[in-house]
Amino acid sequence: MIESFKHLEELAKDRDLAEVFLETDAEEHGVPAEDILEALRKRREVMRDCIVRGKNGGESMGKLVGSEARLLNEAFRSGKTFLDPLTVKAEIYALSVMGENSRMGVIVAAPTAGAGGIVPGMLMALEEERHIEPEKTVRALVVAGGIGSIIALSANISGAAGGCQNEVGVASAMGAAGVAYMMGGTTRNAIQAAALALKNTLGLVCDPVGGLVEVPCVKRNALFAVHGLTAAQLAMAGVESVIPMDEIVEAMVRIGRALPRGLRETAEGGLATTETGRAIAQRLKDDANRRRAERAAERERMAEERKATGG
Repeated sequence: MIESFKHLEELAKDRDLAEVFLETDAEEHGVPAEDILEALRKRREVMRDCIVRGKNGGESMGKLVGSEARLLNEAFRSGKTFLDPLTVKAEIYALSVMGENSRMGVIVAAPTAGAGGIVPGMLMALEEERHIEPEKTVRALVVAGGIGSIIALSANISGAAGGCQNEVGVASAMGAAGVAYMMGGTTRNAIQAAALALKNTLGLVCDPVGGLVEVPCVKRNALFAVHGLTAAQLAMAGVESVIPMDEIVEAMVRIGRALPRGLRETAEGGLATTETGRAIAQRLKDDANRRRAERAAERERMAEERKATGG
């Protein structure tokens, strides 16, 4: 088992990082490397298909989001965006995935559904824009997953456990390491990319409006996909984190424990308790009560019809 990032750097210092993770998984779990790669090839296809579907938009379950990916994609295609194409595509793809998630579509949790747009947004945009072979992306998913698994040895990766730093922060770190790997970075580059991404999300709260993974979650994924790309760019230029990755993870855990309950996915604090947030929550509650009443009335009507016909 790779017990820490310090251990990982020692083990994979002059080796292909994906290969090290594959070998370790094969030894620890008895799963051949090719089986792992094949599973991740399928996940990459799900990510790609999800992005294609999500670009078209569509109203979310809570009717709070849904048009973001379509609007940005239309602006990009008509030449109305001002950021570079890689950045804009990462935003579009992250929004596409999260739009699909908000409509209960099939996505890849990476590492969670609430942060599921960041890794595919970054990696699929980089693959397309830099003409990288899909197999390299698959191996980058190995790296991203490996980074996430080491974090998970110390941290519970969920917003309920420690705020959105545990979800969006970890996803951004995973994606940053994967990007560094795709761009030919060393093991140290990948770890530094993850460190820079994670430490700059520390303290990020989880405050879903109405308790749904829609606001601010959908747009937050687009913003932190760019955050991860920036972390990878810094690391590839030789910029490093003063605080080691293992200590950053420890800090994340401590901060998560210190966060008030209302800022840990309970919808009892932050944006969820703004005037607009409370109004949305009440509307969602009223809609749910109305639907329950309609279903109850329909069941009663059908029961009366059966009685009348002797059924």
